[in-house]
Amino acid sequence: DMVGEFPELQGVMGAYYAARDGEPESVVAAIRDQYKPAFAGDAIPSNQIGQVLAVAERLDTLAGIFAIGKKPSGNKDPFGLRRAALGLVRILTEAPLDVALAGLLDTAVNLQPVDIEDAQALCDDVLTFITERARNHYRSIVSDDNALAIFEAVRASAPPTWFDFEQRLHAVVAFAALPEANALAAANKRISNLLKQTDLQAAREIDTSLFGSDEERTLHTAIDAAETDLKSMLAALDYQAALMRLSQTRVPVDQFFDRVMVMADDVAVRNNRLALLAKLRGLFVEIADVSVLAG
Repeated sequence: DMVGEFPELQGVMGAYYAARDGEPESVVAAIRDQYKPAFAGDAIPSNQIGQVLAVAERLDTLAGIFAIGKKPSGNKDPFGLRRAALGLVRILTEAPLDVALAGLLDTAVNLQPVDIEDAQALCDDVLTFITERARNHYRSIVSDDNALAIFEAVRASAPPTWFDFEQRLHAVVAFAALPEANALAAANKRISNLLKQTDLQAAREIDTSLFGSDEERTLHTAIDAAETDLKSMLAALDYQAALMRLSQTRVPVDQFFDRVMVMADDVAVRNNRLALLAKLRGLFVEIADVSVLAG
């Protein structure tokens, strides 16, 4: 009743009641902070219990409002879902809470007390909505002209958690500033276009006996060396180090494209060269699709 009359006391009164009932201070703080961040620049909840509670509250709100068909339309957002989505992303990344959002959404949707025709489609819809809010937030806080391209490059690799997403973002920002970045982004885009023209199954295996030039052998050696070095870096989620290591492939990549005809008349040779390029692209895409940076 108190909060019904004074909505601004939401969470505040709960904290007072919890303290009066002898609840631990961590619980009192969690109840008080569960609606944080309430506005731009507001702090996230101060302890992990509050952070988890705030995430659960936002997931339930988003899933529930979407489930009854009341998601925001145009500039109308009567339930503050855009703010809820952005607050959710901020908590997950700033706390950080390294948890898979897709799994949490699935739980939130399945707990709704209404009939849902397609739960997976609803989860996908909410996740897209959250991602778009994160995209707009990133654009507003990063002055880099490539901010949106960097976000989309990471988005394409489908990171499992928002914490992981954030680590990749920082790595791609650092990569984009390298002198090798433009050339390697363009090379990745070229490789992507070439792979779209062929049977990926046929171009999967690399046969070194089919190499007909030093450029093919040099690139193959460079890719194998990078793949070996990347294993420990990716295991440690050190995406920046991984992209720095991949930037060292620029020279053999440039030389390969300058002197080797990828789409050779001989089908076996052509597929072998495509397999080589596919392996290189796979190493990048495991972190982010840098071809997006080429425009």
